[in-house]
Amino acid sequence: MKRAVRPGIVVLAASAALGAMTSAPLAHARPYEEIRTRGEISVCANPNALPYAANRPETPGFQIEIARAIAQRLVVRLHIDWIVPRMRAAMVDCDMLMDTIASPDVQGPAIKLSLPYQTGGVALAFAPGRPTVASYRELKAGTRVGVMMNSLASLIVSKTPARMVPFGFEDDMCEAVAKGDVDAAAISPASIGYYNHSNAHRKLALVHAEDSEPELKWVVAVGLRRADAPLVEAVNAAVSALIADGTIAGIYAKYGVDYRRP
Repeated sequence: MKRAVRPGIVVLAASAALGAMTSAPLAHARPYEEIRTRGEISVCANPNALPYAANRPETPGFQIEIARAIAQRLVVRLHIDWIVPRMRAAMVDCDMLMDTIASPDVQGPAIKLSLPYQTGGVALAFAPGRPTVASYRELKAGTRVGVMMNSLASLIVSKTPARMVPFGFEDDMCEAVAKGDVDAAAISPASIGYYNHSNAHRKLALVHAEDSEPELKWVVAVGLRRADAPLVEAVNAAVSALIADGTIAGIYAKYGVDYRRP
């Protein structure tokens, strides 16, 4: 199975990565007119992080499909720069970073944001037939909860009577929940949805417990590096149109992911 750290999962790491990207030296600004003249816009993505992105033409992940739809709206080609980890975007000459957390607390002036297009966060997954709770605060003593090591979710769970079980990868947590090795796990809704999409015979129960924890819920947008105002406006128009015509919701549905419009 894949072992890539996915965007938005380990929030502390994600924030550090974004800080590294925005503080590193950037190439000269690429205005929208230059992108139109070249006929190409680029995106940085992880080659092994489904359902987010993957270097697989048949299943490229929703980040790539949304980026491609944006490029089509701009009437240019999409070029993909495969990078691991995400912070390497500072060393690659790409224009877009998908699923960028749209928060002034984690963004610097070098990254401009599009309109937000999806709500992200860290939900709770439960095995079929296991009792669920509606929020993190309702987790009970004796409940074994899988958490990503050093994540904000682990800090939230540590304040409850539940017993934390540390993991390094969300794939492993999904499997552990399905097998009953843990009672629940703090996992991104996208990963839970994709697991259920790929394992219809043993679906996990998804509870949006992040709705009651502001630190574990955020919206995501297209992060634009070195963009001028016309490029931001063009991408905003593309994102708005793709939301309105159902394209973005349809792309998420292909991977079993609920679309939660910001």
